[in-house]
Amino acid sequence: MSYDLSKVVGHATEDKPVTWNKRDLLTYAAGVGAKKDEFSIVYELDKNFSMLPTYPVVLNLKGDSQELNLFAERVNGAKPLPGLPPLDPNRMIHGTQHIELLRPLPLVSGPGWKLKGRYTGVTENKSGIILLVEQTLVDGNGTPYAKLYSSSFNLGAKANGTNFKKIIAGPPQEKPIPKDRKPDWTFKDQTTPEQAIIFRLSGDYNPLHIDPKIGQAGGFGGVILHGLSTYGFGVRAIINTVGGGDPKSVTLYGGRFTSPVKPGDALETEIWEVGPGPNGTTEVAFQVKNLTSGKISLGNSIAYVKKSEKSKL
Repeated sequence: MSYDLSKVVGHATEDKPVTWNKRDLLTYAAGVGAKKDEFSIVYELDKNFSMLPTYPVVLNLKGDSQELNLFAERVNGAKPLPGLPPLDPNRMIHGTQHIELLRPLPLVSGPGWKLKGRYTGVTENKSGIILLVEQTLVDGNGTPYAKLYSSSFNLGAKANGTNFKKIIAGPPQEKPIPKDRKPDWTFKDQTTPEQAIIFRLSGDYNPLHIDPKIGQAGGFGGVILHGLSTYGFGVRAIINTVGGGDPKSVTLYGGRFTSPVKPGDALETEIWEVGPGPNGTTEVAFQVKNLTSGKISLGNSIAYVKKSEKSKL
């Protein structure tokens, strides 16, 4: 049977109602390693208290509930996509994640907020099928506040067995990391053995991140940290160095997940200034290194940051 992969491109997903409150923002900050002196993200009475710019990426699984959810139901409940063969959710890997902030988000959502999405790309190669999704976070009046781009790699999936690629939209492309100079900023951090226990409270209750037996069966040697937690460690590094500690300094942030992190691993984020960004920002390329395994965990990365006078090259 042959499939018309082009049919998935442009296909709209069902609107997903979402909500959040200040407690959600505090929980998320703890899940991405916030420290006791990062008052702007851990203390709700601080005059500069703000949402971390990457918080909306957890809303896909959290939705509009404060209750726990069953990860299998959230993943397996997806409807079949036009032009695609059935996909095995157990062989789906989060490939990339980007977020672009269009305007400041409120600390509490209020009624009517939702994620509106569409598929903007599909690629088939000998290893599987890659899907690219664009989502827009809108308020009750339909005003857009953020754009989220993510890709999933469906390992071993096969449609027609030939190379195919069609992409109509995506995030800004990263610049390569300069090979002729050391990073302009570095930031070392430490995950804890309990890191995944905290991060899962933001809405991703995948048992892989808490049950060692599942991680061992999957070939990971036990529990691994959520990729989106590592992702949050990286944005904190950029905020604390380039952005002078201001969470509102980052307006675009994203990268590719390249290797897992285990709770308790040490991380180091290396950051290079690579040019001017839009609206007075600075564009940086960065990578999050797992100092425990020696591997890059988040790469092919880009961020736009309003550089603080306190940051030094």
